[in-house]
Amino acid sequence: MADPNPLLSQAGSEEPEAAPPSTEGKRQGPSLDDTIEHCIGDLGWTQILQITLVSFAWFFDAQLIFISIFTDAEPNWSCINSKFSSLCNKNSNLCQLPRDSWSWDFPPRTSIISEWSLECAGSAITGLPESAFFAGSLVGGFALASLADTALGRKNMLVLSILFMSLTGVITALSTNVWMYAGLRFIAGFSRAPIGASALVLATELVGRKWREYVGILGFICFTLGFLGLPLIAFLLEGSSWRLTYLWIAVPTMFYSIAVFLVVRESPRWLFIKGRKDEFAETLRSIAAPANLSSLTQSFFGRCAPWEEKRQETDIFSALKILVEKGWSCRRLLAVMVVGFGHGIIYYGMPLGLGNLSFNLYLSVTLNALSEFPASFVAFILIGKLDRKGSILGLSLLSGVCSVCCVFVRWKVLQIALELTSFSSACTAFDIVSIYTLELFPTCVRNSAVAMVRQALVLGGALGSVLVAVGRKRGLLLSYGVFGFIISICGLFVVCLPETRGRVLCDTMEEEERKNDESDRIYCV
Repeated sequence: MADPNPLLSQAGSEEPEAAPPSTEGKRQGPSLDDTIEHCIGDLGWTQILQITLVSFAWFFDAQLIFISIFTDAEPNWSCINSKFSSLCNKNSNLCQLPRDSWSWDFPPRTSIISEWSLECAGSAITGLPESAFFAGSLVGGFALASLADTALGRKNMLVLSILFMSLTGVITALSTNVWMYAGLRFIAGFSRAPIGASALVLATELVGRKWREYVGILGFICFTLGFLGLPLIAFLLEGSSWRLTYLWIAVPTMFYSIAVFLVVRESPRWLFIKGRKDEFAETLRSIAAPANLSSLTQSFFGRCAPWEEKRQETDIFSALKILVEKGWSCRRLLAVMVVGFGHGIIYYGMPLGLGNLSFNLYLSVTLNALSEFPASFVAFILIGKLDRKGSILGLSLLSGVCSVCCVFVRWKVLQIALELTSFSSACTAFDIVSIYTLELFPTCVRNSAVAMVRQALVLGGALGSVLVAVGRKRGLLLSYGVFGFIISICGLFVVCLPETRGRVLCDTMEEEERKNDESDRIYCV
């Protein structure tokens, strides 16, 4: 085996990861982690540009997730015929009024509800498009997750997901009925399923370990910006066709995918593991800090032989087998997925249910988007200081209590204040759960574990969209009340998990077992 590069023996880090086990009769070279840390451990402007561009995938993802808040909303209506004044008022059941006694306040084209006359359709029909979107996300999450680890890589998976999501958005604007619309929303959900995981993994693998937690939070901030931009677009297009809203969001997303393809580099870790060492070397040279460029010679990269044991082919299905075979890892995965499910029902469901509250829709969506900024800011500043378990449990219970209180409060200002507290608490918990999941599992199964937790979040969102549709007809108890109950119960499962703050990340299942032997003895009965 080749001699280790002397430069690497001096390239320290604050939390060096464990080196692979020594092989008898062979000299052990520097680990892949240490080499990458030497090259890109110091954050440079090229890295900042690329991680910012990658993180902006969350911006467009947020807009196409929550676009239905406006396109699928039931528009306001007014009584127009004095002959029916005794029957027609704002508290009347629209379906029991003569059709010539009322009219929509805006042209019917502003919403799918008014354009396709769905105002009297059941909640199963009106909630079908959004449920189809989340169902597509679930299917896509399982079907496409392995491609980022195997054939396509992080960058290509991200680019293709964004491109197909945007193309589907353009085609959605051509829908002629609710069935076609729901089918296209399913395809959109299927296409965008890998975006969050691919963007998170790619961004964190373009920087050194010192910056990984903060880069992860940057993606959540971009998600907030996208959510915040949505009501502005909808307000500017008020009175226009819902189809135009889709085009305004989908077309720029298409150009963004092209920019990512042209500017962003592939993950150097993935390139090396796939044996593409020339591209690996070129990528590190292109994003390395200027101070390290002089040491990145051909002979430097020629000493890659000691890392061959890092090569392995692992997709989500084989990794899941590894997770299930170990009792401790299976329990961790199930527990964190339950926690993620509870947060997903609030994180995705609550914004979709804003139209059920007696508050201005544009203002309430804007306030919800703004409330994510304090959540992301708190997580960004304190991520290195927060105890994961206590923070998630406390925020989950706070979110649940406030959500249930929304059902019984009738004063508009207090109701929206409780809703904002519930949503922002769930947002902060969501950010912490995402980082927590990265820390709970070793490198060999980490991507698959993150993908599974994200699917649990989406599953919560799918249930949330159904509850929103039911609550639209039968009251807030069946939407916000159920939201609060579920997140409170699911949040309790965090007590089954070990604390990970300040711990060094492990590479193998065996190493994780050794480090957590004591903490993993206590489980939920």
